[in-house]
Amino acid sequence: MIGRLAVRSLTAHPVRSAVLAAGFGVGVAVMAILLGVAGIVLEQAQAPALAGGGDVAIRLGPTTPARFVLSGTLQSDALRPRLRTAAPSHTTDLFLIRGGRATRVSARGGIPSLERALNDPETASMDAWRDSPEDIAWVDAPPDLLLRQIDRFHSIPEGTEWSSSWAEWLYFNGRSDEAGFYLTFLVGPRTASGARAAGVRLQLDRGGRVESFTGRAELADADLAAAPDLTIGGSSVMLDGMQYRIHLDLRGAAGTRALGDLTLQATPGRLVPPIEITGARGWRTGYVVPVMSGALDGHLEIDGTRISLAGGRGYHDHNWGFWEGVSWQWGQAQEGDLSVIYGRVFPPREAADPETLPGFVGVLGPDGPLGYSTDVRIVEEDDGAGRPKTIAVRARGSALELDLRFDVASAVVTRMEQGAPAGGMDFLQMRGSYTVQGRTGSRDIAFSAPGAAETFRVR
Repeated sequence: MIGRLAVRSLTAHPVRSAVLAAGFGVGVAVMAILLGVAGIVLEQAQAPALAGGGDVAIRLGPTTPARFVLSGTLQSDALRPRLRTAAPSHTTDLFLIRGGRATRVSARGGIPSLERALNDPETASMDAWRDSPEDIAWVDAPPDLLLRQIDRFHSIPEGTEWSSSWAEWLYFNGRSDEAGFYLTFLVGPRTASGARAAGVRLQLDRGGRVESFTGRAELADADLAAAPDLTIGGSSVMLDGMQYRIHLDLRGAAGTRALGDLTLQATPGRLVPPIEITGARGWRTGYVVPVMSGALDGHLEIDGTRISLAGGRGYHDHNWGFWEGVSWQWGQAQEGDLSVIYGRVFPPREAADPETLPGFVGVLGPDGPLGYSTDVRIVEEDDGAGRPKTIAVRARGSALELDLRFDVASAVVTRMEQGAPAGGMDFLQMRGSYTVQGRTGSRDIAFSAPGAAETFRVR
């Protein structure tokens, strides 16, 4: 019936119908042409040649330092031989004030020698533009300078209700044929004297038995200025080039002594850049992984018994922020040239809705990140006694589809009191085995490997 009415309406006024149809056709054609032209103009506006030459333009967000790309990702074995020149530049708006009137000018800054290497016509004829000492430092910056930059300690943000719960720590874990360990160098909030409470904790897993060793001290802010070089009591961390050198001298509950030296080797580009989450009332927390997977060496002595860590693999991350009322889920595994990491932070409700913060899963290969996703589901199945038995992680994204299953073999439980609900919380550090299946990009992933995980339980 509707179709018959439409036909009769069009045939009753054929001239008007023809003009209307022609008008619609012209309108659609003009819109298609405008969209096509706009797409071409946008593509040309983003061309590397217009940005100062070169073949590829990499645009970074405001929170990603250019040095991270120059000294990190672009130094991977797959990319470094293919690069002729990598030149950083920055664009911003300047305002010229004259006669009470302000004129906005778009400005771009870069390193003159690198701009000329890219055949930038603007700098080619300006002989007066020469590299400053700061420019030369950018050009010659070694990868370990980036490592120090992302692994530095942060000052405590003042004037927030969370200040008394600020803490920052260097975390390491690793495993060899003889043992596995968790190691934390932690610096907490200020004490009444104005100093910072600090401690070292080693949890050693050998033969299915876990032993804990600790050391404590108080540090001044000046003691943290050289971090990640850090000394707490008789134990220390030192970054030597791309290698972390760790010395331990700790005591156990029964008076046993853990003494030893170990090293962890970092690799340019094989890291997770700094991630920081902020919330209401000045709340913030941050996380970076300077060593996703590195060669482990050295040994420990427990009351004279020598434990070798030679030939093992290790991991290192760095956390900072306000931790009152905060919990998290985290896990990490590595196999061959692949490293997988997942996590999710649950902030206090006064800072943010814990349900709205997504989790993440990331996969790194031998030359840096392969894929990541924030569409993540983490399900923990308990053993009936309030402890995780298995953890299932599902990640879906345009470049990553991954399923992980973690079977818990052992857990170290630490009682947490500060900011916890009535009765307190337990912090669980677990070891076990991961089964990983899926893909990232065009690469299929399927492996089983030992790994670590962390979670919390309300007592």
